[in-house]
Amino acid sequence: MFTTFKRIFKSGWNSFSRDGELAAATVFILVLSIFLITSLFLFRGISQFLISLLEEKADISVYFKEEVTEEDILNLKEELAKIPEVKEIKYVSREKALAEFIQRHKDNPVLMTSLEEIGRNPFLASLNVRAFETIQYQAISNFFENPPFKNLVEKVDYYQRKPVIERIFFLTSTINRTGIFLSIVLAVVVILVTFNTIRLAIYNSGEEIKIQRLVGAPNWFIQGPFLVQGAISGIFATLICLAIFSLICWILSPKIEIFFPGLNIFQFFVSNFWTILLIQLATGVGLGVISSAIAIRKYLKV
Repeated sequence: MFTTFKRIFKSGWNSFSRDGELAAATVFILVLSIFLITSLFLFRGISQFLISLLEEKADISVYFKEEVTEEDILNLKEELAKIPEVKEIKYVSREKALAEFIQRHKDNPVLMTSLEEIGRNPFLASLNVRAFETIQYQAISNFFENPPFKNLVEKVDYYQRKPVIERIFFLTSTINRTGIFLSIVLAVVVILVTFNTIRLAIYNSGEEIKIQRLVGAPNWFIQGPFLVQGAISGIFATLICLAIFSLICWILSPKIEIFFPGLNIFQFFVSNFWTILLIQLATGVGLGVISSAIAIRKYLKV
């Protein structure tokens, strides 16, 4: 049995190395297929980063009257945290709001002069509230309309920020839908192109397959070398694609980080290296073997 498998593997390797042009064409198509699948994986990681970045900008601020004590605000914060729609709450004291304003506009002499002329801290304490979904901000805003809390609140900026919040969540949902659509379309294209390329390679071996059938070779023995050839093509394509992606991520990472600080695609690639390798290997070997198995069935039924 071992000898038989050895012969099958040797025959598959000889076919791969003998038909150099067809082998190169098959590997090239598999490289493109693996490249597209890996690109989708990286796109998913990048889109999740962008979605998180956008969602961080979606919140509402609740400003409290000057006479409201910090203790009352923190008590209200605890009550607000019990609402299931609330994802995160951040308390900003009057002193912190003033310090952040000065830090942000310290190079603007007009604003700094105006602040000095006021002679006091003009900022109000606030709670920055983030929800899980855009439709939930209305419920959070209504929470402050209740009598126990209404007298403490100076302003809730929900209605001023509502258009921005809705646009942010529209963008995030669009990114998710686009990713799913691209995944389906590219997966179909990858399978069709790979299958037709390998079928063409097997077509050139049609006469050889007929001779093997005439001498009584079993189907699995005829099919084996082509499956091995498909697996070898997938392995070579994986190694080539892995090298290409490593180089692309290393070159583009500093440039992309200029536009999206914190988005380091090379670091993402390195931290997910084994996952990416497994995806590429499964795609390359899987497409090579499955396409070979499907394409050769026509000749085995003759």
